[in-house]
Amino acid sequence: MKVVIVGAGVMGMMQARDLALKGISVVLLEKGLCGGEASWAGGGIISPLYPWRYSGAVTALAQWSQAYYPNLIQTLEAESDIDPEITRHGLLMLEVSDKADAIAWKAQNKSWMEEVDASFIYDLEPNLREGVQNGLWMPQVSSVRNPRMLQALYLSLKNNPLVEIKEETPVASFISDGGRVTGVKTSQGDKIEGDKIILCTGAWSQKVSGDEHIDIQPVKGQMLLFDAPPGIVSRVVLNEGKYVIPRRDGKVVAGSTLEHTGFDKMTTEEAKISLADMAIDLFPALAGYQISHHWAGLRPESPQGIPYIGELEKFQNVYINSGHYRNGLVLAPASVSLLSAILCNEALPIDPSPYDPSKKR
Repeated sequence: MKVVIVGAGVMGMMQARDLALKGISVVLLEKGLCGGEASWAGGGIISPLYPWRYSGAVTALAQWSQAYYPNLIQTLEAESDIDPEITRHGLLMLEVSDKADAIAWKAQNKSWMEEVDASFIYDLEPNLREGVQNGLWMPQVSSVRNPRMLQALYLSLKNNPLVEIKEETPVASFISDGGRVTGVKTSQGDKIEGDKIILCTGAWSQKVSGDEHIDIQPVKGQMLLFDAPPGIVSRVVLNEGKYVIPRRDGKVVAGSTLEHTGFDKMTTEEAKISLADMAIDLFPALAGYQISHHWAGLRPESPQGIPYIGELEKFQNVYINSGHYRNGLVLAPASVSLLSAILCNEALPIDPSPYDPSKKR
């Protein structure tokens, strides 16, 4: 079998790796550079923010992926000699308004979460601003340094003889034969044939697929990086929908905005000031350090944040793995495993029905 994958973010690259491990030949097409869009721009938290606010369909993918991640990262490091820097420093959520819903979700999903008071919080984060009274603590939540993870995936694929990578190769159209899609035509006019076509095209999925039933819209998120030393922030800290994430070298990521501005990826001074104020309000010591980077990415928003995973209704032989909204990196391993099982007629790791592209949402 030969599979053509369109889109080489974390979803496309991980899908290519998974299929190649099954002995399947893969051509991976990317309109720009591999890993250059939303996957690179995210924060790398391996958990949905406020996980109880998501549907059971998202929770199922998240829990499967969280269990799989430690082994995946270890294997990627061995394949690429790049450390993706997975760190289990936990997720601390401050002053949560719907705490009762969170506790009910915890009990139902058997997740490790506990209510914590001010004393516990300041033991975890002594540099946190004064006045925090309570929070929720999920000690098993990890994060990865997503640019490094993408580099590791890329080198793993480059070293795999079953994978051919074609960057700066936008797809213009499908090639059809009697209603069955047999390949794609690139904007350069090249024809690339395959037994199966998979779209891992993120925010651009509706444009590329031409399927009006695929309701995926771009949502811009802007982020900052503080050039701080180790010890200022020790955990992922979430407050009123925004967060700070420490890296192993001390640098602190602050994010993120939610902006419905189409495919505009321009950063704005207004967002920079707002995110900096948020981070410095949480950790006043950050005011003494430079903002070394400010960037934006486009998340693929779908109804309820539930991704589309499966065969498109409109096109025979075309599959999709997209629409993960803010949780692409979180949900990628489970989403990839599910679609690979569908393609290969294997036992399904998760019930596929909530993600079926033919179902109306």
